[in-house]
Amino acid sequence: MMVKPMAKKNEVNQRGLWAIALIVLFAIAALGLTRPVTGGAILSPVTGLMTLKASAQDAMPYMTAIANGKPTLIEFYADWCTTCQGMAASLLALHQEFDPSINFVMLNIDDPQWRDQVQQFQVTGVPHLVLQAGDGTVAETFVGKVPKSILTESLQYLL
Repeated sequence: MMVKPMAKKNEVNQRGLWAIALIVLFAIAALGLTRPVTGGAILSPVTGLMTLKASAQDAMPYMTAIANGKPTLIEFYADWCTTCQGMAASLLALHQEFDPSINFVMLNIDDPQWRDQVQQFQVTGVPHLVLQAGDGTVAETFVGKVPKSILTESLQYLL
């Protein structure tokens, strides 16, 4: 009658192995489903942040843009914003495509010097994109992730 206790022990071990296998399977599935994929290529958050910071450095100063009479895209962003990081490559491509016809301005909402502009343009989330006509009137506003094709159409309309 020693066979029965051994069988129970093997049964318990087998259940434990199945439980571990299911946990590993769910972990792999969760990782696969939550990985960001953009443009057919996988971009790391570091790449998006680096592109965002580089774009901010190359952006036109706000005061210059509002004074030169050209259409302007103002991007309100934050370094910690993953959507801003994810859109950085698309906005950089648009900047390269439409420069010098359209001003590209980037204002970090965490920088206190832009507090008045955040209030003026009623920024409640980031990214917050404001498209201004050459006379300074707001032509369009977008909040959140916007497809590049929509932004391209809107920028072409401004011209």
